Amino acid sequence: MKYHDLSVSLFHNCPGWPTHRLNEFKYEAVHGINDYVAERIEMNTHTGTHLDAPYHFFHDGISIDRIPLESFIGHAHLVDLKGIKARTGIGKGELESHIGNVNKGDIVLIRTGWAEKRCFSAEYCKDWPYLSKEGAQMLLERGVKGVGIDAMSMGGWYEGTGRPCHDVLLGNGVWLVEELFFPEELMKHKTCTFTAVPLKLKGFGGSPTRAFAVTDD
Repeated sequence: MKYHDLSVSLFHNCPGWPTHRLNEFKYEAVHGINDYVAERIEMNTHTGTHLDAPYHFFHDGISIDRIPLESFIGHAHLVDLKGIKARTGIGKGELESHIGNVNKGDIVLIRTGWAEKRCFSAEYCKDWPYLSKEGAQMLLERGVKGVGIDAMSMGGWYEGTGRPCHDVLLGNGVWLVEELFFPEELMKHKTCTFTAVPLKLKGFGGSPTRAFAVTDD
C-alpha cells in the first residue's frame, strides 16, 4: 500500500482566512534553556487542512466532537479539475463526468490546483474556484458523507458564492474538508481510501486535521 499526505503545513503566520488574525506559533520551552521543548499555538480552527462540521454554519447542527469517528474514513473519488479558472463555480458541467460511480456513503475529493498557489496573494486568498449550490446538490443527491477541496474554502470568497454549498451540505449532515493538497502521484488514481480525523474539540464547528489517502501502490 502507498500512503499519500494530503495536508498542508501549519507554521507561524501561515496563510489563513483573510479576515482572521495571523496564526501564532510560539515556544514555551526550548532546548538549550530547558531540557525539553514545548509549544503553544494560537490560531483559528479553520486554518490549513481542516474539517467543517454542520455546527460551523448551523447553531443546531452537530459539532465536530460528536460526529462518529468512522465517518471520517472511507472510499473516496478523486475529481481532478486542475487548470480550472479562478472564481469558477464547480457545478454539473465540471462534476458530471467524474461522479458516475459515486455511491451512498462515499467521499468526493476535488482538486483545483489551488493548494500549489498557497501564499498571501489575492489569487490564493480570494480567487479560488469553489463548489456551487448546483454542484453541492448533485453530491448530496448521490448520498456522499464528506466532500473535500484544495482551496481555502468549499464556497467562494465573493458575495453570494460562499454560503450556498455550505448550506446544502452542512445543512444535511455532510462534513467538509478544506485546504487539502493533492500530490501528483495520488492523481494517477481515480479512487483511494481517505482519512481525515479531527481533534476532539468539544462544541466546535471545525478542527485542523491530518488528512491522508491510501492506494494499492
